[in-house]
Amino acid sequence: MAALDILRTQACFGGTVGFCSHASVETGTTMRFGVFVPPQAEAGPVPALYYLAGLECTEETFLIKAGAIRAAAELGLMLVAPDTSPRGAGIAGEGDDWTLGTGAGFYVDATTAPWAAHYRMYSYVTRELPGLIAANFPEDPARRGIFGHSMGGHGALVIGLREPKAWRSVSAFAPIANPVAVPWGETAFAAYLGPGREAWSAYDASLLMAKSPYPGEILVDQGEADPFLETQLRPDALEAAAAKSGQRLTLRRQPGYDHSYWFIQSFVADHLAWHAARLKTD
Repeated sequence: MAALDILRTQACFGGTVGFCSHASVETGTTMRFGVFVPPQAEAGPVPALYYLAGLECTEETFLIKAGAIRAAAELGLMLVAPDTSPRGAGIAGEGDDWTLGTGAGFYVDATTAPWAAHYRMYSYVTRELPGLIAANFPEDPARRGIFGHSMGGHGALVIGLREPKAWRSVSAFAPIANPVAVPWGETAFAAYLGPGREAWSAYDASLLMAKSPYPGEILVDQGEADPFLETQLRPDALEAAAAKSGQRLTLRRQPGYDHSYWFIQSFVADHLAWHAARLKTD
């Protein structure tokens, strides 16, 4: 197991917020992540809720901007926030387009050159990072949930649908619900996975849900004033998939809310309470 470099820690709501870096086996780069450890961890392992951020974000974005830590402290939830891509991989042009490359890993395992050697965010989030958290923090590995925003909402839904036994709760804010059919997803998938659209379907939440629903209920919040609603996010595709497969889906359309962290701040406590109820000890 790779050693962690603790970059800094701060006391917060009776617990601690820390930011770490480590040499990643999956990405071949130095990766960073943030962790909030609630005060209840002093008495023993606690459930962990993994948050996947959206395009251009870092491991700091959610923990600083979402206003989630007070609720996490009250509920006894650990929060884990990975970065959104490898950084410094040395790929030509990886920082030129905010929708591809740096800050835009899309939580897939790339299969095409030059991305395949480093852009392995699916395996990083589902295998390497949970192993690091379990080995270095007071997490109960049997009680993990996952959620995210936009590109990260896509990642959380895909991971939950593909690996339901590993994640006891799943939710999302404004997810890219049908990436094979929208410009952000088409650009990223063509670069990372190649032109063959059959490979893309493994990372599309709507296509996955239509075939094999997550065994629990899924919560999604979507702002109705989101400028990306129709062109990039397509919650209607998720609703259609749920209707086809029988997926239990609560999709709340929130009038007046956009795509920003003001939207996330407004409903993050609901999501944390949702996860906490499902991560209780059996």
